[in-house]
Amino acid sequence: MLMIATGLPSLNAVLTAMAYLLIKHALADFVLQTESQRREKGIYGAPGGVIHSATHVLLTAPVFLILPGPGATMMALLVAEFVLHYHIDYTKEQVVRRHGWTSHDTPFWWAIGLDQLLHGLTYVAIVWLLTLAAAGTASPKSAAAVRVARD
Repeated sequence: MLMIATGLPSLNAVLTAMAYLLIKHALADFVLQTESQRREKGIYGAPGGVIHSATHVLLTAPVFLILPGPGATMMALLVAEFVLHYHIDYTKEQVVRRHGWTSHDTPFWWAIGLDQLLHGLTYVAIVWLLTLAAAGTASPKSAAAVRVARD
């Protein structure tokens, strides 16, 4: 049984935050993304990629209503998400274009899968860092605040 020390968010809050981030990702990547954003993600500095990453950041901000943190932490996480999201997408587009892969090629789907995995892991990191911030520390040593008790 996992026992969470005082000061850490509830498991319900952590799972709600993670679910929110995954749903917002699906919306931003598959519903709200325009054709010009999709096309321009592989051109470094082009407006489409910047707007796409900014959309993700704007939609991530409400997660702080579920898992609030210090202002500087929240701002740093938003900046980090922008930089990571932008460069994950840019790199995937570069690899796909360089190899000429299309949706008919298996490696295209591997690239899409890796892209989505990296974005998902970004959200795991955001939730983890917000949980550490709630515990009053921003280092992995706060893992000591979580102890496993055996029944």
